[in-house]
Amino acid sequence: MGVRAVSSGSGKLAILALLGGAIAIGIAPIWVRLSEVGPSATAFYRLLFALPVFWLWLLWPKKAGQVERHPMNWSQRGHLFGAGVLFALDMAFWHWSLHLTTVANSTLLANAAPIFVTLGAWWCFRETITRTFLVGLGIAILGAVILSGASLKLSSTQLQGDAIAVFTAGFYGAYMLYVKQLRKTFSPGVIMAWSGIASTVVLAVIALLSGEVMHPDTSRGWMILLALALTGQVAGQTLITFAFKHLPASFSSVGLLLQPAIAAFLGWLILSEAIGWGQVLGGAIILSGIYVCRRGSS
Repeated sequence: MGVRAVSSGSGKLAILALLGGAIAIGIAPIWVRLSEVGPSATAFYRLLFALPVFWLWLLWPKKAGQVERHPMNWSQRGHLFGAGVLFALDMAFWHWSLHLTTVANSTLLANAAPIFVTLGAWWCFRETITRTFLVGLGIAILGAVILSGASLKLSSTQLQGDAIAVFTAGFYGAYMLYVKQLRKTFSPGVIMAWSGIASTVVLAVIALLSGEVMHPDTSRGWMILLALALTGQVAGQTLITFAFKHLPASFSSVGLLLQPAIAAFLGWLILSEAIGWGQVLGGAIILSGIYVCRRGSS
């Protein structure tokens, strides 16, 4: 018996949501690079501008008989806040790395999380990891390495950014496992709204302590931050959080490896970062690996 998703209908919808979320988050690094404020400040505004959307969503009148379940005690709130702290640390380190290395490298290394998530899903959720899935995971990671390696430039500054990006993978993996557990009880809106409070506070403290520039100089700068919140947080994270209830955590994390391929393409299109056949090949291999993982999870 392998890792299995739920019913085919919800499973297909969840896969579409997962891929849509990966694409939306793949756009986020572009906004970060274009931001007029510091890395942690950029992450802070990403959460701050998204919070009203999530809370308006929760307060919006529901259909008859439809009730949104909110945390009933401080223990449940603490778990939601804990997820928010992990996400804040992931965002702070990732956004920092984006200013020290290429978009493709940062996104790839920050998304090394599938290794941690697969181990955690096996240990925490007793997901049975099939050989087919492991083969697909290896293929996807190989593709991501090829995609990133095609544009690797060895320099002390860039290597520092790469190292910081690797460090984020642990926080990202822990966050995804946390969300998987929370989805047994709460909707995506509740998770994003409550955890977003903790994320916003933590990122505000980090940004202020680091002495970063906190305010954009132009209206364009504010629009970039708003676009980041709407694409990366409202669209991307909500779709991914929805998918986590209906898909194994291990497969969900592998599906998110689509992000570096999207980021590399947009880095070339918008930021004129070099892209070659190696990165095209890497993207194709990632897609193949995701497909094999899906076969090993169904």
